[in-house]
Parts: sequence; C-alpha cells; structure tokens
Amino acid sequence: MTDDKKTIAFVVYPGMTPLDMVGPLTVLDGMASTAQEYRTVVVGETKDPVTTDNPLKLVATHTYDEVPSPYALLVPGGAAPTLKALADEKLVGYLRTAGANAELVTSVCTGSLLLGQAGLLKGRKAATHWMFRELLGAFGAEPVAERWVEDGNVITAAGVSAGIDLALHLVERLVGAEIARTIQFVIEYDPEPPQGPLDWSKRPYGDLKPLLEHTLNEALADEPALRDRLLAHTGK
Repeated sequence: MTDDKKTIAFVVYPGMTPLDMVGPLTVLDGMASTAQEYRTVVVGETKDPVTTDNPLKLVATHTYDEVPSPYALLVPGGAAPTLKALADEKLVGYLRTAGANAELVTSVCTGSLLLGQAGLLKGRKAATHWMFRELLGAFGAEPVAERWVEDGNVITAAGVSAGIDLALHLVERLVGAEIARTIQFVIEYDPEPPQGPLDWSKRPYGDLKPLLEHTLNEALADEPALRDRLLAHTGK
C-alpha cells in the first residue's frame, strides 16, 4: 500500500473466534468511514477462506506481504486453535515484524498470547480471557484482570465481547470522544444481558488447572517445549 492512509490490520487465522474480530472491525470501520485518513483491512497468510470456531468462515482482503507495516494491528483469539497457532511461525513472524513497527498493537481475548509469542508483551501489563490469564506470565507479561489494559502502544482486551470496548477506546484515542459516542449509538452498544452483570465469585469450572492442562496438552501435543513452558504457568 503506497498511499498515506493509516491502515488498521485485523489478522485472521484458522480456528479463531469471529466475534473477537468482527465486533472491533464494525466499530473501527465505522470510524474509517468518517475519519478518512484511516482504512481497515483483514490480513491473512492467503486470501483463501479461513475456518473459525463456529460455522462461519472468513476471507482476508490482503496477505501478510501486502500489508507489511500497518499503522495498527489487532489480533483476535480463540481456544485450542489459538494455542496451536502459537507454533505457526508465519503468523507469529508477521506479528513480530508488523508489531515492531506499528503505532498501536492490540488484541482481543487470547490474541494476547500470540502477541506474547511474538515477543511484544515483555515487561508489559496485559489482559486476556480469564481462563488463560496466568499464561501471559510465560511471555514475560504482567497479567491483569481488566476489561482492557493499555501499556504504552500495546492495548489488550479480555474475552470476546471486550473487543468492542477496546475498539471504542481506540476510536476515542484516535479521533475523539464525539465520534466514539456516535459509533456507540449507531451500533446500539448498551449492554443489558439477560442474566445481569457477571458475578466473578461464581465463575464456572472452579479449579481451572485440570481444564487448562487438558487444553494445552491437546493443542500443543506436537510442541512439547512450548507446551511445558505454558503448563508451568497453570498452577498459580
């Protein structure tokens, strides 16, 4: 890309959670339609359809080679497929090089683990889905239990729906609160979940260690060194 627009690149990879990307993309594409110095693109290894963790498939608009130096990067997460993606050197390599030069590096859910694998979270506070939070320590990050956390040019969000909060914060940071508020009205983002707010004292699964160990062993059976590094952070 040779023009002067600031490119916000949303990364797709097999097995990711679609809402991690589609929610923030809806918000930031709305910003780009108003603040035309920005553009949004969806970046993947190829432009072939990418499977997700539900029946929806996604297609990248650009390849890694076509967007080597985006202004901002957003990495979605997922469950076992995202853990498998930690061993995808093409994906991690792209995040490493693109993230090193980006003005903003962001993630939703376990996308932060991919940022960690790319070496972009060392010494930084970071958030992720609550089930995987302590794994961030394996990458030299400081895990925090926040909806989203900003540390320098790196902003990481908690699970799935938190990506919309992250994106609205980015709009406010980039173009101001008025446009962010307008977008929030346009998408009618005013959560009133049927079950009310989450009571974290009643979170499911109880002791997470057996579930985490099972997930890591299954996802990283072919990557024992990486598996063992992450397993060392499941008992905290």
